[in-house]
Amino acid sequence: MDHSILTHSVDQLADINTLSRLFDKDTRVFRMPSEHVLKEVIDITRDIIFPYHYGETPVYADTLKYYIGVRVDRLSRLLREQIAISLEYDEDYCSQCQQRADEITSQFIASLPSLRAILTTDVVAAYNGDPAAKSNGEIIACYPTVKVLTNYRVAHQLLLLGVPLIPRILTEMAHSETGIDIHPGATIGESFTIDHGTGVVIGETCVIGKNVKLYQGVTLGAKSFPLDENGNPIKGIPRHPILEDDVVVYSNATILGRITIGRGAVVGGNIWVTEDVPPGCSVVQGKSSRK
Repeated sequence: MDHSILTHSVDQLADINTLSRLFDKDTRVFRMPSEHVLKEVIDITRDIIFPYHYGETPVYADTLKYYIGVRVDRLSRLLREQIAISLEYDEDYCSQCQQRADEITSQFIASLPSLRAILTTDVVAAYNGDPAAKSNGEIIACYPTVKVLTNYRVAHQLLLLGVPLIPRILTEMAHSETGIDIHPGATIGESFTIDHGTGVVIGETCVIGKNVKLYQGVTLGAKSFPLDENGNPIKGIPRHPILEDDVVVYSNATILGRITIGRGAVVGGNIWVTEDVPPGCSVVQGKSSRK
């Protein structure tokens, strides 16, 4: 092989000017959070929240505190490093990144008991909503809803704590694993479940109440994208649906725009909804009726 071709290709690939369009700002170091490390972060978090269901070793009641302690220590070390990297990338070498990473990591570790509490409601909702389920253990070990909601609830908490980039990486990891796409910015109440799950999309500004159930193929999306004076989409404005408590949405329904599906409403399968649905109503093939 002609080594001059290799040298020429390397020279071209290492030309910083060819990378300029890939960066949002000038940078001196090419470093982003590691998906490989974040995979370990989420695996450890799942093991901490559900210690009898994940992990590679048996867990005994009399050593549970030690078991959890070792994993929390490992989690905090990995997460602190990744948060610091994400802050540096986002803020272009901020002088306080490491200190902020320490503070955020401590706040996240403090939130783990509440994360377990709300994920427990999700597990119970999935079990109660599926007559085929034999146990909570089966739900935790097998059902994609628990896996994706663990990633989402961890990601959402990190987003609330001001962590850039990592929340989206975590939810996209779950998207790849389960086929369920939940943006970390969505707000989802307790006792939430997705039956079967594949193909579900939940947008960034969705607000979902308590005891809501979705089936496979549901899209909670935006109907339009308002543009700024330069013709670019305006980011951050509410553009996705609100689902109030006790709503059920059946398979392949598409709900678009900042509309409200009222408490206790049922949206049937294979329909397109772009207008508010009153509380207690059922919508089936474009028709609505009071339940």
